[in-house]
Amino acid sequence: MSEPTSTEGLLRALAPQVLGAVVRRYRDFADAEDAVQEALIAAADTWPVDGRPDNPLGWLIRVASRRLADQHRSDEARRRREVLAASWSISPPDPSPGRDDSLILMFMCCHPALTPGSAVPLTLRAVGGLTTREIATAFLVPEATMAQRISRAKAAVKASNEPFALPSSEHRAERMRSVLHVLYLLFNEGYASTSGLDLARTDLSGEAIRLTRGVQAALPDDPEVTGLLALMVLTDARRPARTGPDGELIPLGQQDRTRWDHELIAEGVALITDAMRRGQVGEYQLQAAIAAVHDQASAYSDTEWPKILSLYTLLERMTGNPMVTLNRAVAAAMADEPAVGLALLDGLDERLGEHHRLHAVRAHLLELDGRPAAAIEEFRAAAARTTNAREQRYLTTQAARLATRG
Repeated sequence: MSEPTSTEGLLRALAPQVLGAVVRRYRDFADAEDAVQEALIAAADTWPVDGRPDNPLGWLIRVASRRLADQHRSDEARRRREVLAASWSISPPDPSPGRDDSLILMFMCCHPALTPGSAVPLTLRAVGGLTTREIATAFLVPEATMAQRISRAKAAVKASNEPFALPSSEHRAERMRSVLHVLYLLFNEGYASTSGLDLARTDLSGEAIRLTRGVQAALPDDPEVTGLLALMVLTDARRPARTGPDGELIPLGQQDRTRWDHELIAEGVALITDAMRRGQVGEYQLQAAIAAVHDQASAYSDTEWPKILSLYTLLERMTGNPMVTLNRAVAAAMADEPAVGLALLDGLDERLGEHHRLHAVRAHLLELDGRPAAAIEEFRAAAARTTNAREQRYLTTQAARLATRG
């Protein structure tokens, strides 16, 4: 990838390198992360005015090191560290470009002691270079609340006494699942926001893609990492056609496919093709393969629903995830008839009964099955349960459309 030209882009790209260098030298993840954030903020404030330094990475490491030393010197509760802090050189430590700090930091941020709700914002801070305010705004919570969440996450990582290194081979596979899950959740929240006024948050989905590209560059032979990146770019390729001029939701069947990003589609297809050739198929690869089938159809009517159904069937066996079953029901309805899909939904009420997507899918299939009155009730139930304003408006509009017809 080309070097970022904007100050914001450069700072986000350098953030993990700076943090990695400081943590490796001073062995304190929590305090180092705070110091790096201060250095990033200082750079964002001064570089546009004074100009970018000749060595931006060295500048950031030097400022972060100074902040960390000052913090230890001023902390009366840690006087024993004053001698050590006074002896620290303010010259930039070696960032060790041969090591992949981003990947190490990602593993640390996805520590088993952390829930996804803590791991996602910590990853955005430590690896993505976002400020607490930016993260709080993205997740629609007060800055103080997000600061507490990140602080608790950093304390948990610190308490684990984990060395700044890649996990051992015996723990790496399990931790990699957590890393991929966090990136997957981050992308999904950006692409289809669970709450708020906007249907999507491109800052979050874009950051998820950027971070996943970094992991894939470090681990190009891991088929699930490649599968996740393929899933993201194939899904994001449809984003330009997913909303109308006023931000309203446009469902897949009504999207103008000429507005899809066909360069991203080509990249995603190449990625998933390469990943699946390795013969170690995982859930992200299957999801990417489904996205590729959708993206390669020239029109909604040309979608190869039997192929999608078979992929969802395999994915359901692999994961047991009720949301996969929900999607398989749609594929079954399109590949066969609506009644087949509706029958599959009957077993999901106990597991997804309060989720708005179950009601929305049932409404869609009921309409296809020629039962508008029942569809109206389900559209209304879905609208009442979603917390995203754009989705709610779309679902309410669908109910009103059918009611007007009747």
